[in-house]
Amino acid sequence: MWSAVARAVLEGVLPSDPGVQRLALEHHLARLEGAIAGLAPATRTELSELMALLGTAPGRLALTGLSEPWAQATVPDIQAALQAMRVSDSDTRQQVYHALRDLTNAAWFADAGAWVALGYPGPVAI
Repeated sequence: MWSAVARAVLEGVLPSDPGVQRLALEHHLARLEGAIAGLAPATRTELSELMALLGTAPGRLALTGLSEPWAQATVPDIQAALQAMRVSDSDTRQQVYHALRDLTNAAWFADAGAWVALGYPGPVAI
């Protein structure tokens, strides 16, 4: 699921070569795992429950509106689901959107290699 979300959220900054992209996503997922491990225990528990729910067809459909399994959904389909969650009247759906997007971006841009695409030179030495 996280890989599918990353492909949708990070489209345009991911490497275009499929092999390089696959490797970049593997590194991203390792950083994501580290970021999640650093969260408070209660937050990790809530996130784990959310991931379990999103891993089921009924949960995925109810929260994201995505009918296809994560691995088979297209990037445009996932992006449309994320956008629908972002603008939803449901606070829960908006919170799920922010969790998916924010954790994805935090893990991706924690890698100094990703800063080049932004033109960010890195933190100023103090």
